[in-house]
Amino acid sequence: MAVEPFDTVDLIRTKRSGGALSTAEVDWLVDAYTRGYVEDPQMAAMAMAIFLNGMERREIKDLTLAMIASGERMSFGSLGKTTVDKHSTGGVGDKITLPLAPLVASFGVAVPQLSGRGLGHTGGTLDKLESIPGWHASLSNDRLLSVLDDVGAVICAAGSGLAPADKKLYALRDITGTVESIPLIASSIMSKKIAEGTGALVLDVKFGSGAFMPSYEASRELAQTMVDLGNDAGVRTSALLTDMEVPLGLMIGNALEVRESVEVLEGGGPSDVVELTIALASEMLTLAGLPDADPAAALADGRAMDTWRRMIAAQGGDPSAALPVAREQHVVKAPASGVLATQEALPFGIAAWRLGAGRARAQDPVQAGAGIELHVKPGDTVTEGQPLWTLHTDEPARFERALESLEGAWSIGTAAPERGPIVRERIGG
Repeated sequence: MAVEPFDTVDLIRTKRSGGALSTAEVDWLVDAYTRGYVEDPQMAAMAMAIFLNGMERREIKDLTLAMIASGERMSFGSLGKTTVDKHSTGGVGDKITLPLAPLVASFGVAVPQLSGRGLGHTGGTLDKLESIPGWHASLSNDRLLSVLDDVGAVICAAGSGLAPADKKLYALRDITGTVESIPLIASSIMSKKIAEGTGALVLDVKFGSGAFMPSYEASRELAQTMVDLGNDAGVRTSALLTDMEVPLGLMIGNALEVRESVEVLEGGGPSDVVELTIALASEMLTLAGLPDADPAAALADGRAMDTWRRMIAAQGGDPSAALPVAREQHVVKAPASGVLATQEALPFGIAAWRLGAGRARAQDPVQAGAGIELHVKPGDTVTEGQPLWTLHTDEPARFERALESLEGAWSIGTAAPERGPIVRERIGG
Protein backbone atom coordinates (compact mmCIF):
# COMPACT_ATOMS: atom_id res chain seq x y z
CA MET A 1 0.00 0.00 0.00
CA ALA A 2 1.39 3.39 -1.04
CA VAL A 3 2.33 5.84 1.68
CA GLU A 4 0.33 9.08 1.51
CA PRO A 5 2.54 12.19 1.22
CA PHE A 6 0.57 14.27 3.75
CA ASP A 7 -1.33 13.79 6.98
CA THR A 8 -4.91 15.10 6.90
CA VAL A 9 -4.86 16.22 10.54
CA ASP A 10 -1.72 18.32 9.92
CA LEU A 11 -3.46 20.11 7.04
CA ILE A 12 -6.56 20.76 9.17
CA ARG A 13 -4.38 22.18 11.95
CA THR A 14 -2.60 24.48 9.48
CA LYS A 15 -5.87 25.90 8.22
CA ARG A 16 -7.41 26.01 11.70
CA SER A 17 -4.48 28.16 12.85
CA GLY A 18 -4.89 30.60 9.94
CA GLY A 19 -2.03 29.26 7.83
CA ALA A 20 -1.99 28.63 4.09
CA LEU A 21 -1.88 25.23 2.39
CA SER A 22 0.71 24.70 -0.33
CA THR A 23 -0.31 23.85 -3.90
CA ALA A 24 0.84 20.26 -3.38
CA GLU A 25 -1.19 20.00 -0.16
CA VAL A 26 -4.36 21.32 -1.82
CA ASP A 27 -3.92 18.97 -4.81
CA TRP A 28 -3.47 15.98 -2.52
CA LEU A 29 -6.37 16.92 -0.25
CA VAL A 30 -8.88 17.17 -3.11
CA ASP A 31 -7.63 13.97 -4.75
CA ALA A 32 -7.59 12.05 -1.45
CA TYR A 33 -11.12 13.24 -0.62
CA THR A 34 -12.41 12.29 -4.08
CA ARG A 35 -11.04 8.75 -3.75
CA GLY A 36 -12.28 8.38 -0.16
CA TYR A 37 -8.97 8.40 1.72
CA VAL A 38 -9.89 11.69 3.41
CA GLU A 39 -13.23 11.04 5.07
CA ASP A 40 -16.26 13.31 5.43
CA PRO A 41 -15.66 14.24 9.12
CA GLN A 42 -12.14 15.39 8.25
CA MET A 43 -13.26 17.36 5.21
CA ALA A 44 -16.05 18.89 7.30
CA ALA A 45 -13.41 20.14 9.77
CA MET A 46 -11.36 21.54 6.86
CA ALA A 47 -14.44 23.26 5.37
CA MET A 48 -15.18 24.91 8.73
CA ALA A 49 -11.54 26.01 9.08
CA ILE A 50 -11.74 27.59 5.60
CA PHE A 51 -15.12 29.13 6.46
CA LEU A 52 -13.65 30.78 9.58
CA ASN A 53 -10.18 31.74 8.32
CA GLY A 54 -10.58 32.17 4.56
CA MET A 55 -8.02 31.38 1.87
CA GLU A 56 -5.38 33.32 -0.05
CA ARG A 57 -5.99 34.00 -3.74
CA ARG A 58 -3.37 31.39 -4.68
CA GLU A 59 -5.04 28.77 -2.46
CA ILE A 60 -8.46 29.44 -4.02
CA LYS A 61 -6.95 29.05 -7.48
CA ASP A 62 -5.26 25.79 -6.40
CA LEU A 63 -8.54 24.48 -4.94
CA THR A 64 -10.44 25.34 -8.15
CA LEU A 65 -7.86 23.70 -10.43
CA ALA A 66 -7.69 20.62 -8.21
CA MET A 67 -11.48 20.20 -8.38
CA ILE A 68 -11.36 20.57 -12.17
CA ALA A 69 -8.62 17.91 -12.31
CA SER A 70 -10.85 15.49 -10.32
CA GLY A 71 -12.97 14.87 -13.42
CA GLU A 72 -13.31 15.35 -17.16
CA ARG A 73 -13.05 18.58 -19.13
CA MET A 74 -15.25 19.40 -22.09
CA SER A 75 -13.99 21.05 -25.25
CA PHE A 76 -15.89 23.03 -27.85
CA GLY A 77 -12.87 23.55 -30.09
CA SER A 78 -14.44 21.48 -32.89
CA LEU A 79 -17.42 23.85 -33.21
CA GLY A 80 -15.70 26.63 -35.06
CA LYS A 81 -17.78 29.14 -33.08
CA THR A 82 -16.94 31.39 -30.15
CA THR A 83 -18.49 30.00 -26.95
CA VAL A 84 -19.78 32.13 -24.09
CA ASP A 85 -21.68 31.08 -20.98
CA LYS A 86 -23.53 32.85 -18.16
CA HIS A 87 -23.84 31.92 -14.50
CA SER A 88 -26.20 33.50 -12.00
CA THR A 89 -25.80 33.15 -8.25
CA GLY A 90 -29.58 32.76 -8.11
CA GLY A 91 -32.53 34.72 -6.90
CA VAL A 92 -36.31 35.02 -6.83
CA GLY A 93 -37.98 35.12 -10.24
CA ASP A 94 -34.59 34.85 -11.97
CA LYS A 95 -35.55 33.31 -15.32
CA ILE A 96 -32.96 35.28 -17.32
CA THR A 97 -31.17 32.21 -18.74
CA LEU A 98 -34.30 31.26 -20.70
CA PRO A 99 -34.52 34.33 -22.98
CA LEU A 100 -30.78 35.09 -22.76
CA ALA A 101 -29.35 31.89 -24.28
CA PRO A 102 -31.35 32.05 -27.55
CA LEU A 103 -30.90 35.83 -27.73
CA VAL A 104 -27.08 35.59 -27.67
CA ALA A 105 -27.10 32.55 -29.97
CA SER A 106 -29.08 34.51 -32.58
CA PHE A 107 -25.83 36.42 -33.27
CA GLY A 108 -23.94 33.27 -34.26
CA VAL A 109 -22.30 32.76 -30.86
CA ALA A 110 -22.52 29.31 -29.23
CA VAL A 111 -24.08 29.30 -25.74
CA PRO A 112 -23.51 26.03 -23.85
CA GLN A 113 -25.62 26.62 -20.75
CA LEU A 114 -25.11 23.67 -18.40
CA SER A 115 -27.61 24.30 -15.65
CA GLY A 116 -28.94 22.85 -12.43
CA ARG A 117 -32.09 22.22 -10.44
CA GLY A 118 -33.55 24.35 -7.69
CA LEU A 119 -32.95 23.72 -4.00
CA GLY A 120 -34.62 25.91 -1.39
CA HIS A 121 -36.00 29.31 -2.43
CA THR A 122 -34.01 29.73 -5.66
CA GLY A 123 -35.54 28.07 -8.70
CA GLY A 124 -33.64 25.78 -11.03
CA THR A 125 -33.44 26.48 -14.76
CA LEU A 126 -33.96 22.80 -15.61
CA ASP A 127 -37.11 22.62 -13.45
CA LYS A 128 -38.52 25.60 -15.33
CA LEU A 129 -37.84 24.13 -18.77
CA GLU A 130 -39.21 20.73 -17.76
CA SER A 131 -42.64 22.35 -17.45
CA ILE A 132 -42.62 22.51 -21.29
CA PRO A 133 -44.30 19.32 -22.59
CA GLY A 134 -41.74 16.85 -23.98
CA TRP A 135 -38.60 18.83 -23.07
CA HIS A 136 -35.80 16.81 -21.49
CA ALA A 137 -32.66 18.00 -19.74
CA SER A 138 -30.15 15.21 -20.35
CA LEU A 139 -28.04 15.20 -23.51
CA SER A 140 -25.00 13.14 -24.45
CA ASN A 141 -21.86 15.14 -25.22
CA ASP A 142 -22.24 14.31 -28.92
CA ARG A 143 -25.84 15.50 -28.96
CA LEU A 144 -24.90 18.66 -27.05
CA LEU A 145 -22.28 19.51 -29.66
CA SER A 146 -24.72 18.75 -32.47
CA VAL A 147 -27.39 21.09 -31.05
CA LEU A 148 -24.82 23.82 -30.43
CA ASP A 149 -23.60 23.52 -34.01
CA ASP A 150 -27.13 23.59 -35.44
CA VAL A 151 -29.08 25.90 -33.12
CA GLY A 152 -26.33 27.77 -31.29
CA ALA A 153 -27.81 27.44 -27.80
CA VAL A 154 -28.40 24.53 -25.47
CA ILE A 155 -29.61 24.44 -21.88
CA CYS A 156 -29.07 21.04 -20.31
CA ALA A 157 -27.95 19.15 -17.23
CA ALA A 158 -24.24 19.07 -16.48
CA GLY A 159 -22.69 15.62 -16.75
CA SER A 160 -21.67 13.85 -13.55
CA GLY A 161 -18.05 13.67 -14.79
CA LEU A 162 -17.47 17.43 -14.40
CA ALA A 163 -15.67 18.33 -11.14
CA PRO A 164 -16.90 15.34 -9.07
CA ALA A 165 -14.88 16.62 -6.09
CA ASP A 166 -17.07 19.73 -6.07
CA LYS A 167 -20.26 17.66 -6.07
CA LYS A 168 -19.01 15.70 -3.05
CA LEU A 169 -17.80 18.80 -1.18
CA TYR A 170 -20.96 20.79 -1.96
CA ALA A 171 -23.15 18.12 -0.37
CA LEU A 172 -20.94 18.19 2.72
CA ARG A 173 -21.02 22.00 2.97
CA ASP A 174 -24.81 21.90 2.77
CA ILE A 175 -25.08 19.87 6.00
CA THR A 176 -22.23 21.47 7.95
CA GLY A 177 -23.15 25.17 7.83
CA THR A 178 -20.25 26.10 5.56
CA VAL A 179 -22.10 27.10 2.38
CA GLU A 180 -21.58 30.88 2.70
CA SER A 181 -17.80 30.88 2.35
CA ILE A 182 -16.43 32.98 -0.50
CA PRO A 183 -13.44 30.67 -1.24
CA LEU A 184 -15.72 27.61 -1.24
CA ILE A 185 -18.50 29.26 -3.28
CA ALA A 186 -16.08 30.70 -5.84
CA SER A 187 -14.13 27.47 -6.33
CA SER A 188 -17.37 25.46 -6.55
CA ILE A 189 -18.92 27.64 -9.25
CA MET A 190 -15.75 28.24 -11.24
CA SER A 191 -14.48 24.64 -11.18
CA LYS A 192 -17.65 23.55 -12.99
CA LYS A 193 -17.69 26.49 -15.39
CA ILE A 194 -14.01 26.17 -16.36
CA ALA A 195 -14.39 22.37 -16.75
CA GLU A 196 -17.27 23.02 -19.17
CA GLY A 197 -14.73 24.43 -21.62
CA THR A 198 -16.42 27.72 -22.52
CA GLY A 199 -14.21 30.44 -24.00
CA ALA A 200 -15.84 33.30 -22.11
CA LEU A 201 -18.07 33.62 -19.06
CA VAL A 202 -20.32 36.36 -17.68
CA LEU A 203 -21.31 36.14 -14.01
CA ASP A 204 -24.58 37.61 -12.72
CA VAL A 205 -23.77 38.08 -9.04
CA LYS A 206 -26.79 39.19 -7.04
CA PHE A 207 -27.09 41.14 -3.82
CA GLY A 208 -30.10 41.97 -1.65
CA SER A 209 -32.90 40.18 0.21
CA GLY A 210 -33.38 37.34 -2.28
CA ALA A 211 -29.71 36.80 -3.08
CA PHE A 212 -27.41 34.01 -1.99
CA MET A 213 -25.23 36.66 -0.30
CA PRO A 214 -27.45 39.59 0.76
CA SER A 215 -24.73 42.19 1.43
CA TYR A 216 -23.35 44.25 -1.46
CA GLU A 217 -19.80 44.08 -0.10
CA ALA A 218 -19.78 40.27 0.17
CA SER A 219 -21.33 39.90 -3.29
CA ARG A 220 -18.72 42.21 -4.75
CA GLU A 221 -15.89 40.25 -3.12
CA LEU A 222 -17.36 37.01 -4.47
CA ALA A 223 -17.65 38.51 -7.96
CA GLN A 224 -14.05 39.77 -7.95
CA THR A 225 -12.77 36.40 -6.68
CA MET A 226 -14.59 34.52 -9.46
CA VAL A 227 -13.52 36.96 -12.18
CA ASP A 228 -9.89 36.52 -11.06
CA LEU A 229 -10.26 32.72 -11.05
CA GLY A 230 -11.74 32.66 -14.55
CA ASN A 231 -9.16 34.95 -16.09
CA ASP A 232 -6.29 33.16 -14.31
CA ALA A 233 -7.55 29.92 -15.91
CA GLY A 234 -7.66 31.43 -19.40
CA VAL A 235 -11.44 31.99 -19.57
CA ARG A 236 -12.41 35.59 -20.45
CA THR A 237 -14.55 36.46 -17.43
CA SER A 238 -16.51 39.48 -16.21
CA ALA A 239 -19.30 40.01 -13.70
CA LEU A 240 -22.33 42.24 -13.29
CA LEU A 241 -23.51 43.01 -9.75
CA THR A 242 -27.32 43.04 -9.91
CA ASP A 243 -30.13 43.96 -7.53
CA MET A 244 -32.20 41.17 -5.93
CA GLU A 245 -33.93 43.22 -3.21
CA VAL A 246 -37.31 42.60 -4.87
CA PRO A 247 -38.43 39.68 -7.06
CA LEU A 248 -37.33 39.86 -10.69
CA GLY A 249 -40.25 40.26 -13.06
CA LEU A 250 -43.85 39.39 -12.20
CA MET A 251 -43.72 35.57 -12.16
CA ILE A 252 -42.15 33.24 -9.58
CA GLY A 253 -42.40 29.50 -10.31
CA ASN A 254 -41.56 27.08 -13.09
CA ALA A 255 -44.23 27.28 -15.83
CA LEU A 256 -45.05 30.86 -14.79
CA GLU A 257 -41.45 31.92 -15.44
CA VAL A 258 -41.38 30.16 -18.81
CA ARG A 259 -44.50 32.11 -19.75
CA GLU A 260 -42.83 35.39 -18.80
CA SER A 261 -39.65 34.44 -20.68
CA VAL A 262 -41.67 33.83 -23.84
CA GLU A 263 -43.25 37.27 -23.42
CA VAL A 264 -39.75 38.80 -23.36
CA LEU A 265 -38.78 36.87 -26.50
CA GLU A 266 -41.94 38.17 -28.17
CA GLY A 267 -40.75 41.72 -27.59
CA GLY A 268 -42.74 42.37 -24.38
CA GLY A 269 -42.35 41.31 -20.77
CA PRO A 270 -41.58 43.27 -17.57
CA SER A 271 -39.08 46.09 -17.95
CA ASP A 272 -36.67 44.78 -15.29
CA VAL A 273 -36.42 41.34 -16.92
CA VAL A 274 -35.88 42.92 -20.34
CA GLU A 275 -33.27 45.35 -18.96
CA LEU A 276 -31.21 42.62 -17.27
CA THR A 277 -31.51 40.25 -20.25
CA ILE A 278 -30.18 42.94 -22.62
CA ALA A 279 -27.41 43.97 -20.19
CA LEU A 280 -26.15 40.40 -19.81
CA ALA A 281 -26.49 39.73 -23.56
CA SER A 282 -24.44 42.84 -24.36
CA GLU A 283 -21.74 41.74 -21.91
CA MET A 284 -21.64 38.20 -23.32
CA LEU A 285 -21.49 39.44 -26.91
CA THR A 286 -18.70 41.88 -26.03
CA LEU A 287 -16.61 39.07 -24.52
CA ALA A 288 -17.38 37.01 -27.63
CA GLY A 289 -15.88 39.76 -29.83
CA LEU A 290 -19.14 41.45 -30.92
CA PRO A 291 -19.20 44.73 -28.96
CA ASP A 292 -21.47 46.46 -31.50
CA ALA A 293 -24.21 43.80 -31.50
CA ASP A 294 -27.71 45.07 -30.67
CA PRO A 295 -29.58 42.49 -28.55
CA ALA A 296 -32.63 44.76 -28.20
CA ALA A 297 -33.09 44.62 -31.97
CA ALA A 298 -32.94 40.81 -31.95
CA LEU A 299 -35.74 40.71 -29.37
CA ALA A 300 -37.83 43.16 -31.38
CA ASP A 301 -37.47 41.51 -34.81
CA GLY A 302 -38.14 37.90 -33.75
CA ARG A 303 -34.65 36.44 -34.27
CA ALA A 304 -34.32 35.46 -30.61
CA MET A 305 -37.79 33.86 -30.60
CA ASP A 306 -36.93 31.78 -33.66
CA THR A 307 -33.80 30.49 -31.90
CA TRP A 308 -35.84 29.73 -28.74
CA ARG A 309 -38.31 27.59 -30.68
CA ARG A 310 -35.51 25.64 -32.36
CA MET A 311 -33.65 25.24 -29.05
CA ILE A 312 -36.73 23.83 -27.25
CA ALA A 313 -37.61 21.51 -30.16
CA ALA A 314 -34.03 20.19 -30.31
CA GLN A 315 -34.51 18.75 -26.81
CA GLY A 316 -37.90 17.19 -27.51
CA GLY A 317 -40.04 20.08 -26.31
CA ASP A 318 -43.09 21.54 -28.02
CA PRO A 319 -42.67 25.34 -27.99
CA SER A 320 -46.32 25.77 -29.04
CA ALA A 321 -47.83 23.55 -26.33
CA ALA A 322 -49.89 24.99 -23.50
CA LEU A 323 -47.95 25.24 -20.24
CA PRO A 324 -49.21 23.53 -17.06
CA VAL A 325 -51.56 25.53 -14.83
CA ALA A 326 -52.02 24.86 -11.11
CA ARG A 327 -55.42 23.54 -10.03
CA GLU A 328 -55.92 26.05 -7.19
CA GLN A 329 -55.48 29.82 -6.87
CA HIS A 330 -55.62 32.23 -3.94
CA VAL A 331 -55.71 36.00 -4.50
CA VAL A 332 -54.20 38.40 -1.95
CA LYS A 333 -55.96 41.78 -2.09
CA ALA A 334 -54.83 45.20 -0.92
CA PRO A 335 -56.09 45.95 2.60
CA ALA A 336 -55.86 49.71 1.96
CA SER A 337 -55.20 52.24 -0.80
CA GLY A 338 -51.79 53.80 -1.32
CA VAL A 339 -48.46 52.83 -2.91
CA LEU A 340 -46.77 49.45 -2.65
CA ALA A 341 -43.81 50.62 -0.60
CA THR A 342 -41.83 47.43 0.09
CA GLN A 343 -41.67 43.87 -1.24
CA GLU A 344 -38.81 41.69 0.01
CA ALA A 345 -37.63 39.07 -2.45
CA LEU A 346 -36.66 36.26 -0.04
CA PRO A 347 -40.10 35.73 1.60
CA PHE A 348 -41.73 35.59 -1.84
CA GLY A 349 -39.20 32.96 -2.90
CA ILE A 350 -39.94 30.95 0.24
CA ALA A 351 -43.70 31.28 -0.35
CA ALA A 352 -43.35 29.96 -3.92
CA TRP A 353 -41.24 27.08 -2.58
CA ARG A 354 -43.92 26.25 0.00
CA LEU A 355 -46.55 26.28 -2.75
CA GLY A 356 -44.62 23.47 -4.47
CA ALA A 357 -42.43 25.39 -6.94
CA GLY A 358 -39.22 24.28 -5.22
CA ARG A 359 -37.82 21.39 -3.22
CA ALA A 360 -36.44 20.91 0.28
CA ARG A 361 -34.38 17.84 -0.70
CA ALA A 362 -32.67 17.04 -4.00
CA GLN A 363 -34.97 14.05 -4.62
CA ASP A 364 -38.26 15.96 -4.04
CA PRO A 365 -40.59 16.54 -7.02
CA VAL A 366 -41.72 20.04 -7.99
CA GLN A 367 -45.09 21.26 -9.22
CA ALA A 368 -44.82 22.76 -12.70
CA GLY A 369 -47.71 25.18 -12.22
CA ALA A 370 -47.02 26.29 -8.64
CA GLY A 371 -45.79 29.77 -7.77
CA ILE A 372 -46.78 33.39 -7.40
CA GLU A 373 -48.03 35.87 -9.99
CA LEU A 374 -47.34 39.48 -8.99
CA HIS A 375 -49.83 42.10 -10.14
CA VAL A 376 -47.92 45.07 -8.68
CA LYS A 377 -44.33 46.00 -7.86
CA PRO A 378 -42.92 48.62 -5.43
CA GLY A 379 -43.87 52.13 -6.50
CA ASP A 380 -47.18 51.06 -8.09
CA THR A 381 -50.38 52.74 -6.87
CA VAL A 382 -52.94 50.34 -5.40
CA THR A 383 -56.55 50.71 -4.32
CA GLU A 384 -58.23 48.87 -1.48
CA GLY A 385 -59.50 45.45 -2.60
CA GLN A 386 -57.26 45.36 -5.70
CA PRO A 387 -55.43 42.03 -6.35
CA LEU A 388 -51.78 42.26 -5.30
CA TRP A 389 -50.67 38.71 -6.14
CA THR A 390 -52.15 35.35 -6.99
CA LEU A 391 -50.79 32.18 -5.36
CA HIS A 392 -50.88 29.00 -7.47
CA THR A 393 -50.67 25.38 -6.27
CA ASP A 394 -52.18 21.95 -6.90
CA GLU A 395 -52.63 21.41 -3.16
CA PRO A 396 -54.77 24.01 -1.32
CA ALA A 397 -53.36 22.88 2.05
CA ARG A 398 -50.14 24.64 1.02
CA PHE A 399 -51.70 28.12 0.99
CA GLU A 400 -51.57 28.66 4.76
CA ARG A 401 -47.81 28.25 5.18
CA ALA A 402 -47.11 30.22 2.00
CA LEU A 403 -49.19 33.12 3.31
CA GLU A 404 -47.38 32.92 6.66
CA SER A 405 -44.06 33.45 4.91
CA LEU A 406 -45.39 36.64 3.27
CA GLU A 407 -46.42 38.23 6.58
CA GLY A 408 -44.40 41.40 7.05
CA ALA A 409 -42.70 40.98 3.66
CA TRP A 410 -44.56 43.84 1.98
CA SER A 411 -46.20 47.11 2.93
CA ILE A 412 -48.49 49.78 1.55
CA GLY A 413 -47.53 53.37 2.27
CA THR A 414 -47.55 56.80 0.67
CA ALA A 415 -44.41 56.32 -1.47
CA ALA A 416 -41.83 53.71 -2.36
CA PRO A 417 -38.16 54.29 -1.53
CA GLU A 418 -35.87 55.20 -4.40
CA ARG A 419 -34.07 52.24 -5.95
CA GLY A 420 -30.91 52.29 -8.01
CA PRO A 421 -30.46 50.64 -11.41
CA ILE A 422 -30.79 46.85 -11.58
CA VAL A 423 -27.17 46.53 -12.78
CA ARG A 424 -25.13 48.26 -10.09
CA GLU A 425 -21.55 47.60 -11.18
CA ARG A 426 -19.41 45.76 -13.74
CA ILE A 427 -16.30 43.92 -12.63
CA GLY A 428 -14.03 43.18 -15.57
CA GLY A 429 -11.11 40.90 -16.12
